[in-house]
Amino acid sequence: MALLPHAVPARASAPAPALDAPLPLHQDGVALLADGTRAGIADDLIPAFLPGSRVLDPAVQRAAQALGAPAAAVTDTAGARSAAAEQRAWLDSGTVPGAGGPYEDLARDALLDLRTLLLDDGATVAGWSPYWRYVWPRDASFVAVALARTGHVDDALDVLTFLARVQSPDGSFQARYLPDGSGPPDDRGVQVDGAGWALWAAGLVVDQISDGDARARAVRDLHPLVERSTQYLDGLIGADGLPPVSPDYWEVAESELTLGTAAPLVAGLQSATGLAGLAHDDDLARTASRAGDRLRAAVVSGFEPTGWARYARGGHVDAAVAFTLAPFWREPAASAQLTWRSSAGAMRRPAGGLAPGAAWRDDGISWTPQTTLYAWVAAEQGDAALAARWLDVVDSHRTPSGAIPEKILADGSPASVAPLSWSAACVVLAVDALG
Repeated sequence: MALLPHAVPARASAPAPALDAPLPLHQDGVALLADGTRAGIADDLIPAFLPGSRVLDPAVQRAAQALGAPAAAVTDTAGARSAAAEQRAWLDSGTVPGAGGPYEDLARDALLDLRTLLLDDGATVAGWSPYWRYVWPRDASFVAVALARTGHVDDALDVLTFLARVQSPDGSFQARYLPDGSGPPDDRGVQVDGAGWALWAAGLVVDQISDGDARARAVRDLHPLVERSTQYLDGLIGADGLPPVSPDYWEVAESELTLGTAAPLVAGLQSATGLAGLAHDDDLARTASRAGDRLRAAVVSGFEPTGWARYARGGHVDAAVAFTLAPFWREPAASAQLTWRSSAGAMRRPAGGLAPGAAWRDDGISWTPQTTLYAWVAAEQGDAALAARWLDVVDSHRTPSGAIPEKILADGSPASVAPLSWSAACVVLAVDALG
């Protein structure tokens, strides 16, 4: 049983596996030990958790050690029970979407994984393998929304507070951050969609706060993030109404603007308009509204004529067309709705899930972030049958620990890392939207 210690990664990032190598499952899941230490679960182990938690059962660990397995974890029974009780209490303090339905277990496991990947300072790491043990603003934003919509608003605000803490003074975000908040782990550089995602998430989190005083405090505390991000995005928009070229969720260098960069900025500026209004910052609200309207018009006029392809010049459809619909844009373009519904055919992979886009390499691999994103968008459009189709793909290809892997191979094997916070968040949100 190979357990990874709870430690902040070194600033020098480990090399990622070669793309053309056989794709392994780096981890089956993430566990919590009795002393609060997090541990990666090796892919050759079926873990035993204490009920309703991601805490490893010390009795099972001792039995494994008696059979010759190495002493790999703390075996404090009382401590493990206490840690498991804390996770169950956390679940009980909110809601588990889909209670009594076919996706209750899927949603509960996804929530437990989100809780386990959330550190004390609000850093929510993408996964627990060293390759993923970083905070991506994009992934963290989805996690914040999932936490807020399941009744864990304080945790959601902690996630946003972490993002505000690491945000550059000019309002930009690096591609990813070390979980101790000390900065980026490498020189990937700025990805401009981060500011859009943070604004979008802040708006949806505040929407979940019903108490007037608590809502006012959240708006006040988030205002510096809102102000920096709004001014940054407003300054990015060029004479053509569009932002500059930047890598997006594909995490590759780009020479042309992508829909995956432009669409989240529209969503963010629309959220910023409402947040600035709640803060009684009328000047900022006007700036956000004006920039958002101008950007939306430019995105529609640039991407709609080519069928909402990845690039405005045309080409293949991209999963980012989902970012132009609810729960992202307040006024989706009708043509984008039609493109989104037809896009899955070009992105479908043998295991039933989706690739990030139709132009993605033809390797047969399904990506759960895009598959679960489509499940959530379908649920938000009121298409329960379509949402269930994508949820079933993910549910039937979980790891033995119950975690959602980042990828599913053509033969149905889970691969890469498990759990992945972005996929877990989208599952929680999809099941919640199904009601």
